[in-house]
Amino acid sequence: MSRPVAAARRYAEAAFEVALADDGLDTWGDDLAYAASVLGMAEVERIVDSPAVPLADRSALVARLLEQRVQPGALRLVDLLVSRGRGSALPRVSEEFHRLLNDHRGIVMATVTSAVPLNDDESAAVRARVEEMAGAKVELETRVDPALIGGVTVQIRDQLLDASIRGRLERLRDQLHAGGSSR
Repeated sequence: MSRPVAAARRYAEAAFEVALADDGLDTWGDDLAYAASVLGMAEVERIVDSPAVPLADRSALVARLLEQRVQPGALRLVDLLVSRGRGSALPRVSEEFHRLLNDHRGIVMATVTSAVPLNDDESAAVRARVEEMAGAKVELETRVDPALIGGVTVQIRDQLLDASIRGRLERLRDQLHAGGSSR
């Protein structure tokens, strides 16, 4: 695990513990996501992550942008990250916090990739099937990858279910190569 990921995870775990104690999990999650989107804007990120800009100015900018929109605890965390030169880690902190929240609630994250965008009925059918496979409530993220040709892939934690045409063709190619080289 790389150092920035480990640091983001530690900050997220600390924020999660505070949010859990304060009974403010949803508020913290929303606040961190909002702060990450604001600090992720190119013009803001350029200032917040610049060591050439005095820390007082960077902190003042963060306060101006977030003070009326996020609760004080989340604002303190963001300010801490900025003061330690880790403002760019905020999106990862927010993602880790969201993962911890899902784990706490027994929700499994699944990524479904299809060759074309799924309509609402297809998404609902895939969600139902994935929930049945996972034995838990599922938060579904959908992606589109035309290289799949058709079908879908489903990533649940470290498991990948490949029901794509590209995957089938690759498996068929591997079988043909394996069969031809054994003679």
